[in-house]
Amino acid sequence: QVQLVESGGGLVQAGDSLKLSCAASGLTFSNYAMGWFRQAPGKEREFVARISTSGFSRYYGDSVKGRFAISRDNAKNTVYLQMNSLKPEDTAVYYCAASRTAANYAYWGQGTQVTVSS
Repeated sequence: QVQLVESGGGLVQAGDSLKLSCAASGLTFSNYAMGWFRQAPGKEREFVARISTSGFSRYYGDSVKGRFAISRDNAKNTVYLQMNSLKPEDTAVYYCAASRTAANYAYWGQGTQVTVSS
């Protein structure tokens, strides 16, 4: 019954901001590190960001450092991705995922489309 549901994607212009949400259910949310990934057409899945169970530690892919920020609200079972200064190359389907260990992501959401126009 584990479910991860992303929301907040859409069409924006370069330089705009967008905030994605991922609501989790069916798991003890605070026991899972959470990550964001993205995949553009014809490209491999790319790591975007990861946040530890408590929110104390955060990691980012090089392409988004300084522009994106991951956060979580364990009381709401929700992880967020704040995206600023968006670029056309950020266009992709964005997925959230839950990880019980450092190496593996056990659960994935359905994805939400983010499109950034020039």
